[in-house]
Amino acid sequence: MAKKKREQDQPEENHQSENIQNGNGAEKIGETKESGSGTSGENIKADVEQLKEEVEQLKQDLEEKDDKHLRLLAEFDNYRRRSSRENLELRKTASEDILADLLPVLDDFDRALKVIDEKGKDDSVAEGVKLVHSKLIKTLKARGLAEMDTENAEFDPDYHEALTEVPAPDKKMKGKIVDTIEKGYMLNDKIIRFAKVVVGK
Repeated sequence: MAKKKREQDQPEENHQSENIQNGNGAEKIGETKESGSGTSGENIKADVEQLKEEVEQLKQDLEEKDDKHLRLLAEFDNYRRRSSRENLELRKTASEDILADLLPVLDDFDRALKVIDEKGKDDSVAEGVKLVHSKLIKTLKARGLAEMDTENAEFDPDYHEALTEVPAPDKKMKGKIVDTIEKGYMLNDKIIRFAKVVVGK
């Protein structure tokens, strides 16, 4: 009887011992879980902060690239406009040197026509000279050449070169061009030769 009683009491003790062990184990497992979840939360937080920093850096890089892109577009647009303007100016004045070299020929024509008019010649040679002169003037005008009008004009140093001053024939001619020694010419609003004139004083 005493033996049976001891055996019945022993499982109870073993059961309590197991409960104690299980309790301790549960506490240990709980502690591990808690400590593990804390570390994991800190890692996630750190990862989020790092991602935020990377996103901000990418935003800054994108803004810088956008700014560079806009600057390049503006520079290219300015370059295109400048090139277009320069090409237009070049086309306008491309023949400037040739036309400037032809001006003495025009002067010779003017002198020849003056002699023809003074001598009153009205033959085929005079008509031929007048015809060639007319064709030449027409061709040069089509290229943008224009003769300055200096007859009784106010003297303007931006367009005229005064060779000398003479007493004005009347008060109205003071400061005006009395005579033109050499005609002035412009090519598409650009002066290629100043008019050489005599000014009344």
